[in-house]
Amino acid sequence: MPEPEEIESATADIELEIRHVRQTYVRPSGAQLLVLDDINLTLHTGEIVALLGRSGCGKSTLLRVVSGLAPPAAGEVRYRNRVVDGPAEGIAIVFQTFALFPWLTVLQNVQAGLDARGVPEKEARARALDAIELIGLDGFENAYPRELSGGMRQRVGFARALVVDPTVLLMDEPFSALDVLTGETLRSDFMDLWTAERLSIKSVLLVTHNIEEAVFMADRVLILAPNPGRIAGEIDVALPRPRQRLSSEFRDLVDDIYGRMTAGPAPTADGKRPALASIGTNLPIMSALRIVGLTDVLASAPFCGKADLQVLAARLHLSAEDLFHLAEMNRMMGFAELRDGDLHLTAAGRAIAQADIPERKRLFAEHLLRAIPLAAHIRRVLDERPEHIAPRSRFIAELEDHLSTEDAERTLNAVIGWGRYAECFAYDTLHLRFSLEDSAAAE
Repeated sequence: MPEPEEIESATADIELEIRHVRQTYVRPSGAQLLVLDDINLTLHTGEIVALLGRSGCGKSTLLRVVSGLAPPAAGEVRYRNRVVDGPAEGIAIVFQTFALFPWLTVLQNVQAGLDARGVPEKEARARALDAIELIGLDGFENAYPRELSGGMRQRVGFARALVVDPTVLLMDEPFSALDVLTGETLRSDFMDLWTAERLSIKSVLLVTHNIEEAVFMADRVLILAPNPGRIAGEIDVALPRPRQRLSSEFRDLVDDIYGRMTAGPAPTADGKRPALASIGTNLPIMSALRIVGLTDVLASAPFCGKADLQVLAARLHLSAEDLFHLAEMNRMMGFAELRDGDLHLTAAGRAIAQADIPERKRLFAEHLLRAIPLAAHIRRVLDERPEHIAPRSRFIAELEDHLSTEDAERTLNAVIGWGRYAECFAYDTLHLRFSLEDSAAAE
């Protein structure tokens, strides 16, 4: 049996532990929706860990659990070997949105957290001014949020988190609401402070869907898979700092993560691949024209049927998140395949790219009803009903057995758009119902 000194030594560099955390939400029907399943993570002193995943995989939910803002359904979070039960004093969080008090100045916004903790006025003001200077906002102490740019407002958010001298900093996509240049500047400034050890922070847990951001900042990258959210992979980032985005090592690592995040479902024991979608699959809102438009891009020079995802994202000016959704929809529909971080046009994709408009719509309809079970289900219900009409509420109720209300609404809206384009069914937005003919004719 290990001695107490050995146990203490083994855990001395651990700032945060997530042990078998599960999280559920209650559906409108009262049933439980599993959002996170068996999440395990250890955050060591001196490291930045990035949680990387697409929208809807539970990244922000996990951060709320870690911060103590939401209790887990099962498992526990331990901060410095103490169970987190409500907001922990040594943990601070920077949100995606600025969340500033518009009626307070920069100084007052930064000082607000200290005031709430009962820190004496003189000390609170001095600490707030130090945090403002550290984050590069000195000179704007008496400005109001409306006078600041987005980047400056987010700097206030960082200063507000740093002023309480946290040892663990949680960051929920803190740069995603900023334009590219502003986000890059703030990201680099933060990393300069981190590497110079000018912060009280010992560890950082960063939630992001930006692969390059994860590789630029993190020592380890954890990939979260969706439905339910779970850790699907871990990558050590052993690149020296400051990291050079154009280096071959950096690009190779980004490529590797692209490949892992776009890998299809693993084959089952009998060698068969599971279906890419079910009725309860969470689908992104994306126009049919955008989906088929990608086949045109892939079929044309310089790609000629095959594109590296990084190159494709740069050429189309898409974020990794948008490209993943676009590539995934083409993969679901059978127009493209993802292999080793490259997107390959299939024979069906080439046929779509070469077709005229009527033939393109016919092919899209054929693949939609074959590949997207919800679209096929809607069409089947309409075919079976004597009047060929069905209310929207019927399908929402079914989707809410698998998805949250918000995701159910978004998924159904996505399929409505694709079904209209393919002329598989019509949708009457006034009466909220589906039919097999134009809504005007259905009156």
